[in-house]
Amino acid sequence: MKAAVLCEQPGDLIIEELVIDKPAPQEVLIQTVGAGLCHSDLHFMEGLFRTKLPSVMGHESAGIVQAVGADVSYVKPGDAVVACLSIFCGQCRQCLSGNPHRCTNGRATSRNRDDASRLQREDGTPVDQMARLGGFAEEMLVHQNGVVKVTPDIPLEKACLIGCGVTTGFGAAVRTAAVPVGATVCVIGCGGIGLSAIQGARVAGAGRIIAVDMNTESLETARVMGATDTINAGDVENVVEAVKELTGGGVEYSFEAIGLKDTAEQAFEMLEIGGTATVIGMVPSSTKVEIRGIDLLSEKKLQGSMMGSNQFRTDIPQMIDLYLNGRLLLDEMVSATISLDQVNEGYNWMREGTVARTVITF
Repeated sequence: MKAAVLCEQPGDLIIEELVIDKPAPQEVLIQTVGAGLCHSDLHFMEGLFRTKLPSVMGHESAGIVQAVGADVSYVKPGDAVVACLSIFCGQCRQCLSGNPHRCTNGRATSRNRDDASRLQREDGTPVDQMARLGGFAEEMLVHQNGVVKVTPDIPLEKACLIGCGVTTGFGAAVRTAAVPVGATVCVIGCGGIGLSAIQGARVAGAGRIIAVDMNTESLETARVMGATDTINAGDVENVVEAVKELTGGGVEYSFEAIGLKDTAEQAFEMLEIGGTATVIGMVPSSTKVEIRGIDLLSEKKLQGSMMGSNQFRTDIPQMIDLYLNGRLLLDEMVSATISLDQVNEGYNWMREGTVARTVITF
């Protein structure tokens, strides 16, 4: 099968022919239909975060089950599924306390070190999978706890977006921050995750949603997703002051969807008293985010969000229902559809900031 492999950091992806193993007892073999290009993969391609190499990138995918292992009972061949990197063991303290997205026992859903690799080159060299998924491939072999069965009514080239970006952004607003009806919200960064956070705030009933970005087209898309106001960061001297002027003192909830020190700090600084800033973007591990200690006396909060605090086996079907009912916009988020061979070109568009989401179709 063809797959997009990261062989060095930093580096582009290389299309290779790989051999995929048969499903182990708890594994599912999936024919990939669609895979979204997520900014997280770009972080690894640029070397901002380390990963085992060589590795098939991609973690935002959907497809059709082709075969299942002997102990798989959740899905069967022919089922439509969305893969999610929040693979859960169901046994650790985090899973048992209702936080499967924080699962601490990844070994339970991975192959043993002495077992054959799920993927390998024709010469027998093992190839790793990004997030234990490896979605930039014609087929995926994953643990059954990494997929959710979905209705065939949704096009899988759209459903794949819910596997990461939409779940992360939408969930940050609805689950992590729990935005209440009537709240004032600001979202910094209008890529796929930021646009999903805007949608989450809209569905939650926020009264005012301010979108901040430097790209005019992205801000126009943000309006479509539910933003009531937009600020082009390139047109103002101080984004924080612009937000405070617009709101008369600051927002109750802010979301940073880029992963930069400056914008994370801005998200906190634009809060009103008692407000909550949620950092969704992947801030590099060597970067420290600084806040003024005195602001904590105003009961302002700075928090992170891991994959939108999801429970994806229930969340993703609910979001699909929202899509089918016209309340969650996915079609409008897809800026381009490409082939696997064009994956590096798609990431160049992401670097340029000219796309919301690009989807590989197989």
